[in-house]
Amino acid sequence: MDKIQITGGRKLEGEVSISGAKNAALPLIASSILIEGTCRFNNVPDLMDIKSIKLLLEDLGVTCHSEGRYLEVDGSHIHKIEAEYDLVRKMRASILVLGPLVARFGHAKVSLPGGCAIGARPVNMHLTGLEALGAKISIEHGFIEAKADRLIGNEIYFDTPTVTGTENLLMATVLAKGKSVLRNAAREPEVVCLANALIKMGAKIEGAGTAMIKIEGVDKLHPCDINIIPDRIETGTFMVAAAATGGNILVKDCIPENIGGVINKLKAAGAEMDIFEDSIRVKGKESIKSVDIKTLPYPGFPTDMQAQFMALMSIADGNCVIHESIFENRFMHANELLRMGADISISQGNYAMVKGVEKLQAAPVMASDLRASASLVIAGLIAQGTTVISRVYHMDRGYEFIEKKFAALGADIARIK
Repeated sequence: MDKIQITGGRKLEGEVSISGAKNAALPLIASSILIEGTCRFNNVPDLMDIKSIKLLLEDLGVTCHSEGRYLEVDGSHIHKIEAEYDLVRKMRASILVLGPLVARFGHAKVSLPGGCAIGARPVNMHLTGLEALGAKISIEHGFIEAKADRLIGNEIYFDTPTVTGTENLLMATVLAKGKSVLRNAAREPEVVCLANALIKMGAKIEGAGTAMIKIEGVDKLHPCDINIIPDRIETGTFMVAAAATGGNILVKDCIPENIGGVINKLKAAGAEMDIFEDSIRVKGKESIKSVDIKTLPYPGFPTDMQAQFMALMSIADGNCVIHESIFENRFMHANELLRMGADISISQGNYAMVKGVEKLQAAPVMASDLRASASLVIAGLIAQGTTVISRVYHMDRGYEFIEKKFAALGADIARIK
C-alpha cells in the first residue's frame, strides 16, 4: 500500500487552489437519482469517495461520464433499488441514496453503511424522518428497506443537527406530496449547496442555512448544471499547515465565510490573516499561542478540523483543552501524535489536554481516519526528521493530490510504495 513520507522543517510558501468539496459533491451526485435526465456537475474532486458513489450509482443503472472537472450523471435508466453491501461499506455517505430512491421509486433497500471508525453516527434520525413521511421501514440482515406509494409531507424534528440526515430528508421531501418542515436542521454550507441545486432543478425550498427548512413537494424535477462549492475543510487544513510551519501561503478558490470558526481560532493563536473575497493569506509566526477549542455544529468550530488543530496545538506555547462534542471516538490520532513527542492526555473520552512541546520528532505513524491523516501530515511537516505515514487510503478519500499540493508549497513530501 502507498505511504506518505515527509521530512519536516520547511516553511510553506506560495499559493494553493482548493478543490471542490467532497461533502457537497456526494449528496449532489446522489440527488441525480431524483431526476429522469442528465445533470452536469462542475468542480468535482478526484477522490476515492467520489469513485465509490459513482460505482454505487452505476450499479443502480445510472450512467456516469467524467471529463476533467465535470461529471455527467443520467438517472433515466435506473433499474435497481438495492444498494449492495460491498459498495456501501466503503463510506457512510452511501446512505444518501436512501431518500432519493424512496422519493422517486417508492422503494429502497440500502445496506447499513460503513466508513471511518470515528463514532457510532447512527442513521436512526434518517429512518424516523422517512417514517414521518409515511414510509414503512424494516431492518433485516444488515439492510434498511423503506417502502411508500408516495411520501407525504410532514414536520420532522431532529434531536441533534445531522448533516447527512438533513440532506437525505431534504431530497426525500422535495418529491413528497404537500408541505414538509425540517426543524433543528443542519446549517452547514454543504446543506445550502444541495438545497440551491435542488431549487435549480425545480424544487420549492425555503430556509436552507437556518435551523428550519420548509419544503413544498413537486411532482417532478428537471436536469441542470450545478457548481460544487470549494472544500472548507481542505481550506482549513492548509491554513493550519501554514500557521504550524511559520509559513506564508495564499489559499485560493475558497469561501472564507464558510470557515469562520477556524479563522477566529488561528487569529487567537497568533497567525496573521488577510481575508479576501475568494482567498485567504495566512502568515505563521515563530511562536503559536495555545487556545481552547470545542467542536460544534456549523457555524461553530468544525469537528473535521479538530485533528489538524491538535497537531498545531502540540507545538504551541502553553496548555489547551480540546473538547470533541460531536463524535465520541475522534481522538485516535492523539496516540500517533504521542509517538512523535506530543504531550496529550485524554480525559472522559471527549476532552484532550494538550501541553505544547518545543518540537515534534519524526516517527512511523498510521492514519486511523480521514482527518487524522491530515493531522499527521501537518505533524510531519513540523517534526524533526523523516516521518512515514501508512494507511493513507483514508486521506485519499477526502484530499485531492494532497502531497502534490504541499510539495508545490515547498514541503519535502512524497508518496512512496
